[in-house]
Amino acid sequence: MSYGVVGLPSPLYSNGLLPSTNKQGVGVVGLEGTNNTVKPPTDDSFPGFKWRLVIAYDGTRYAGWQFQTSPPTIQCIVEKALIRVTKLEREDLRLVGASRTDTGVHAWGQVAHFITPFSYDGLESIHAALNGLLPPDIRVREISAAVPEFHARFSAKSKIYHYKIYNDAVMDPFQRHYAYHSVYKLNTTLMRQAAEYFVGKHDFSAFVNVQRNDRLLNPVKSVFRFDVIEMGALLQLEVEGSGFLYRQVRNMVALLLQIGKEAIPPDIVPKILATQDRKELAKYALSAPPHGLCLVEVKYNEEHLRLPAGCPLSSFGRHHSVRKCKFPFY
Repeated sequence: MSYGVVGLPSPLYSNGLLPSTNKQGVGVVGLEGTNNTVKPPTDDSFPGFKWRLVIAYDGTRYAGWQFQTSPPTIQCIVEKALIRVTKLEREDLRLVGASRTDTGVHAWGQVAHFITPFSYDGLESIHAALNGLLPPDIRVREISAAVPEFHARFSAKSKIYHYKIYNDAVMDPFQRHYAYHSVYKLNTTLMRQAAEYFVGKHDFSAFVNVQRNDRLLNPVKSVFRFDVIEMGALLQLEVEGSGFLYRQVRNMVALLLQIGKEAIPPDIVPKILATQDRKELAKYALSAPPHGLCLVEVKYNEEHLRLPAGCPLSSFGRHHSVRKCKFPFY
């Protein structure tokens, strides 16, 4: 099948980032949220086109986003579909996700980018082909061209997560994969008071689990809002921040659950934050289960979302229509 491959490539580094130049004239690439720089590759850089994906998935059956073959991950499944559609190898595609969601965590607005050495004259066909190859619990919602400066992870301005809690004596069976069931009647007023303590710029060392080797070790993060919204028996905790540490959101939710049960007071939050010690949190709460958590949106600055000149139109999927009725009316 042909997907309309056209065009001449524009130069990109193989890691999908454009170089900048320091005083010595050496190209460097800055990583957001750190003072470190990474030198771009000098021997294997290649020209290419960058593409942005918005992906939704039910994380129930998967071991998170980050690539591994067994048990399967979202990145692994998406890469297999991209390899079949583009006829490129995994190393050439360089698929990168904005958030490394954990086992059992869902997403409505995961963002990723990949690179091809060729362009497309239209994106609807490749969009349809990808979703045709993906299992029904993973879907590409959008595919669009991206400017060379865009990076799904390092260009992110903020991320929004929702955590759902079903607060009733009997669990709704249709919510069992997407909401945590609390049989304790939760005091939402106290939960809101406690959530406000998380808002602002803090050292969240007390709310991070043991770091993975490939994570950036910067415990200072900004939380822009933390809302507790009641929708009947369903509580939706909405948190937006500049970025989150490993299991930070689930650990914050776990503490709010204990506060909602009136087991501990809301002002325990700043006290635990001040200790910068994960063992202090462990005295009061364990991590909330993953299935209630969903990555809803990743936000970027407008300059990172602009479309390159001469690129194909973004694809949001296409509707099918019946052009001619196959059955006569009587």
